[in-house]
Amino acid sequence: MLEKLNEFSESHGELQPGKGLVTGTIALTLGILCFLGVLAFHFPQYLTTPELRRSYNVDVMRYILLTAMVIAGGLSLVNVIFNRARWLSAFAFLLIAAAALLGGHKVPVDSNFPDHTPYIGLDWFILDLLGSSLIFIFIEKLFAYRKEQPVFRDEWQTDLHHFIVNHMIVGFVLLATNLLVHKLFGWAANDGIRGWVASLPFWAGLLLIILVADLVQYWTHRGYHEVPLLWRLHAVHHSVKSMDWMAGSRQHILELLITRTLVLAPIYVLGFSKEVIDAYIVVVGFQAVFNHCNVNVRLGPLRYIIVTPNFHHWHHSQDDEAIDKNYAAHYAFLDYLFGTAVKSTKLWPEHYGVVGDYVPNGFFKQLKFPFVWKG
Repeated sequence: MLEKLNEFSESHGELQPGKGLVTGTIALTLGILCFLGVLAFHFPQYLTTPELRRSYNVDVMRYILLTAMVIAGGLSLVNVIFNRARWLSAFAFLLIAAAALLGGHKVPVDSNFPDHTPYIGLDWFILDLLGSSLIFIFIEKLFAYRKEQPVFRDEWQTDLHHFIVNHMIVGFVLLATNLLVHKLFGWAANDGIRGWVASLPFWAGLLLIILVADLVQYWTHRGYHEVPLLWRLHAVHHSVKSMDWMAGSRQHILELLITRTLVLAPIYVLGFSKEVIDAYIVVVGFQAVFNHCNVNVRLGPLRYIIVTPNFHHWHHSQDDEAIDKNYAAHYAFLDYLFGTAVKSTKLWPEHYGVVGDYVPNGFFKQLKFPFVWKG
């Protein structure tokens, strides 16, 4: 069973319906999240994020966990009974059984511990994967651009691996970037400027923080394309050949660390308020996923002002007119201002990925790629 699971997780093909693989994968994913959720209930001081656990409604969390366990258990049991991908569903059922034996949704939660306890942030990963998949798959089905593209398309396993790794270590990445920002850019902080920025009205502060962050991201992103050494890292992100909600997760961890450090630096130096920073995190989190989605969204004249999925799809295209274009992450007008916006008579690009398709598929191969590529 473990050998088959390992082979399945490292395969790269589209999942064909009717064989139990789709429902088995859903059951297995939910089973893993349920098992991790029960562990988070047992050890909240080590496995949950302090900022999040203060606002949790424990009863709601228990209901979500119970619902996920019932769905995963039901799907896996039906597949086992009807001999559909039994090896996959049996493993999912075992995970649900283990979660139930550990107390399931009834695990008592001990909140009597200090907030400064070292933690992993497992709850953020669980909620992020569950919430992102439910929200963005629904949006993709409602407004699909490529209607024939399945949820479990080619290379989805690779992008899921990137999602898991990049989101599981997000706490470490944020800690590392905060340390780097304070060490490298602390000298630039000015109390007068910080006070003025912090006193801005909420919406003015939000528009400004997005502009500041996007200016940094624009030139950083452009550097990844124009500096050969940096392209080695960024080529991993561009190797995705199908655009959907998971495509944006394909990103080398070093690129993630570099970009976040450079973006956080001016945000720290300028001293934006906590409310504005929290709102910016929500905006950037949504756009980072939505703009990679398989959705037919252009937003009319607004597409010249803000980045839409159509705008960012062009950035991922192999089409000649799209190479090294559309760098902005939030404000599309930056590309028009700096002369890097795509000019095409076509509404949408035809092909995605790196020209020449020289980036290998598979998470670990892509992790090594920047250091072994001979190009």
